[in-house]
Amino acid sequence: MTDRVAIAGIGMTSFGKFLDRSVKSLSEEAVRMALEDAGIDADKVDRVYFGNSASGVITGQEMIRGQAALRNTGLMGKPIINVENACATGSTAFHLAWQTVASGQADVVLAVGAEKLSHADKTVSIAAFGGAVDKEEELPSHVGSGSGSIFMDIYAERTRRYMDATGTTPADFARITVKSRHAASLNPFAQFRKETTVEEVLASRMISEPLTLPMCSAIGDGAAAVILCSARVASKLSRFRPVWVASSALVSGSADPTKPNASSRAAKVAYEAASIGPEDVHVAEVHDASAPGELINYEVMQFCAPGGAAELLRSGATDLGGRISVNPSGGLLSRGHPIGATGTAQIFELVHQLRGEAGARQRKSAKVALAQNSGGQVGGDSAAAVVSILVA
Repeated sequence: MTDRVAIAGIGMTSFGKFLDRSVKSLSEEAVRMALEDAGIDADKVDRVYFGNSASGVITGQEMIRGQAALRNTGLMGKPIINVENACATGSTAFHLAWQTVASGQADVVLAVGAEKLSHADKTVSIAAFGGAVDKEEELPSHVGSGSGSIFMDIYAERTRRYMDATGTTPADFARITVKSRHAASLNPFAQFRKETTVEEVLASRMISEPLTLPMCSAIGDGAAAVILCSARVASKLSRFRPVWVASSALVSGSADPTKPNASSRAAKVAYEAASIGPEDVHVAEVHDASAPGELINYEVMQFCAPGGAAELLRSGATDLGGRISVNPSGGLLSRGHPIGATGTAQIFELVHQLRGEAGARQRKSAKVALAQNSGGQVGGDSAAAVVSILVA
């Protein structure tokens, strides 16, 4: 791959529970905003990657999800490729869009992530997550322990092992939630915008030991869209504000438990392809479906030495405006986690940061940004992981 890839436009809906909205209406809003941001019409788009994970369970819409969602956007007739990869769905759509432009197959490609998880019957929403594990694999005994959430039980067990290995405490996870809510209070697109305290987080209802309710991402709806283009096209766009994709790496989970996990391997590929190291990253959006996930990913992305995540957090280095501002959008915990939209929402935030348009959330002089997202579970590893690096 030799072609340089630019991000020309971004669009995103607010995230939240919208029982009266559909994947179609959410997608239309995000796509319209992205086209306006790029200053182009739909007819300029060569190809579309449409990411959605749960519509088959929530609404019964299968097989042609992108075509159904985008039929009124002016994009029909274009190649529309449907993408599903658990929580990494939107990130995978973005990766494929980047790959398509970088390889010279197309000049302008749209990546959309959209999800409607809310349902009048909450058990329908929760059931959507059950398909993100190997259904023929016997789950560990701690999964289904009464929390009602397969993945919160998985995250809780991972957290307990992490606490034993590092000495990290529930108060550290509560600090992540407090940091997340503060960032989200400044983000008009975020689902949870009310600030909280460590004491309130620790006193909240226990979901799966040691995860209390505010430490867990919630059900939500939303969409985000990203337009990628070649350098040749970018040079002709009157509204282009230079943001470039330095690298993007997609891997699947390993069957070998002795190997580094999927996100570690994706990060290694992304860093090497971009010719940068973790010390060069100014701002990052990482997968924090539970609060401990952010801390663990500090180590996985090599922002600190093994066992040093809590110290990094306590130092303030990952706060808004810190040396490496992590999850300035509020992350999955507070911006929200509509599965298929999460990855493209991460890119939306990072593009704002690199353009200097993030307002009170801005990391000053941000020039290098990283997005890390993982999805599903196979054995002891994520089923898929994507790490992308953007530069201004």
